[in-house]
Amino acid sequence: MAHYAEASWPITWDASTKRGRRGGRYRAYVPDKLSGRNLELEPDVAHRISDLESKLRHLGEQEHAHSLDGLARFLLRSEAIASSRIEGLQAAPQKIALAELAIGGDEPVRGFSETARLVANNITVLRSAVTTLAQATTVSIEDITRLQESLLPDNRHHGLRTVQNWIGGGDTSPLDAEFIPPPADHVVPLMEDLAAYLNSAVHVPLVQAALVHAQFETIHPFSDGNGRIGRALIHTVLARRALTRTAVLPISLALRTRSDEYIDGLTAYRYPDPDANSPGAIEGVNRWLRVFFDATDIAIQQAESLMSDLEHLLTEWDHRLQQYRDEQGKRRVRQDSAAARMLRILPEAPILTARSTQRLLEVTHPAARAALEELTAAGILRAKQVDRKTTGYQAVEVFELLTYAERNLASTQWNTRLSPPSRPAPARPQQRRDA
Repeated sequence: MAHYAEASWPITWDASTKRGRRGGRYRAYVPDKLSGRNLELEPDVAHRISDLESKLRHLGEQEHAHSLDGLARFLLRSEAIASSRIEGLQAAPQKIALAELAIGGDEPVRGFSETARLVANNITVLRSAVTTLAQATTVSIEDITRLQESLLPDNRHHGLRTVQNWIGGGDTSPLDAEFIPPPADHVVPLMEDLAAYLNSAVHVPLVQAALVHAQFETIHPFSDGNGRIGRALIHTVLARRALTRTAVLPISLALRTRSDEYIDGLTAYRYPDPDANSPGAIEGVNRWLRVFFDATDIAIQQAESLMSDLEHLLTEWDHRLQQYRDEQGKRRVRQDSAAARMLRILPEAPILTARSTQRLLEVTHPAARAALEELTAAGILRAKQVDRKTTGYQAVEVFELLTYAERNLASTQWNTRLSPPSRPAPARPQQRRDA
């Protein structure tokens, strides 16, 4: 049953301020377990499930084979960057792409910050969350822990926490915290329950994704990285339940724009009443589901818009490449050629080198370089030195689309023509106008 655990915080004599040195009593929240929990949905919430599932099916039906893979890669990248930005990790998409090349281990590139590297790690984590975990027979605590290790490889505190943590307030004690997760000795059983629930199909996918996220954020099982792992698990559930087979919805961007509603929804979910069937507890969970469903609805709308933009861009690239080949008196582009295949991977890998292209396309080094140079001559890529001996080839328009999407999702009207970004957002690309 949900309850508060009373505990004492000792005086911290080595703290720098009087406020930091003080000790006292605090209450840590221990949530009810998910497995076996009865869930009573209010009529409007139940209706939203049917509506959202219908929209998701329609989204899948509208996905053109021409841009299916490109859209999935683009949305995953956009969502991972947005999830990192929620944690205050802000880096230019170009720098993040450079960090990805370095993390891959086959490129001696420099010129990116530690922040860019952390965001690049989050892209890797989200990709694993919707592939490896989505395809696994079962998801274990160890699987989730590995996500945190991939996210923060240099962190000294991998694995489930063994100490009390808290959200908000001071750094030295939980006495002024906004929320205090359960004591450390509750973390393992609660995470075992979370994994069991994640592997079940008791509730419909959207409800399961919402509850997994809220419960994970409530447990806050790690010393760091909880927010990004918690958001990645949303997509693990949706992918495992085949509700989003090919794309990662930009839910994090929608939640960030309405951050006050997001916090209020999580707070309501953490009902203090030990009876999960009480009116207050039922209303709290339903209030959280409304917030989550609103964000999902917005994410679906934005995915449709991004799909249209990306489809247009891929078509334009095809046209540019064919026009260039016509001007050079060359034959029509074969769809299995290195250049044509490269166009489909640019949304996921918007900066390429000859070496990374060789690896991704499984072609020879001369073939990789020839394809890169052809796309550059066609005006699709832009060459830039990324290291003393390495040339990078950038798909600038992919970075513009990422920025464009993030600016729209920073607007409370989800459109910067109707209202400007309501929170920090990237500057508008010079080559495009907001819509």
